[in-house]
Amino acid sequence: MAGSSYISICGIALLVMVLAQSEVGVAVTCNPTQLAPCAAAISSSASPSRLCCTKIKQQRPCLCTYIRNPSLRNYVTSPNAKKVARICKVSVPRC
Repeated sequence: MAGSSYISICGIALLVMVLAQSEVGVAVTCNPTQLAPCAAAISSSASPSRLCCTKIKQQRPCLCTYIRNPSLRNYVTSPNAKKVARICKVSVPRC
């Protein structure tokens, strides 16, 4: 009985370590060049690609940083950028 409890505890500990490791890999690196696949859709009336939507979803935590940057603000807050975000089902935050 004690042996099976020990194995169960070790199994749970291993599961916790694996889950913790996978959470570390989820961290987002804010890099506006990651939104390059969205450039055509933002600068024209083209529809965003699947890759664009994936990238904008990944960069969602960074949008306030981009909005606060005067060099990047218009690329995130322009009407076309908001349209792309809406089509990709990403809400543009109020910062």
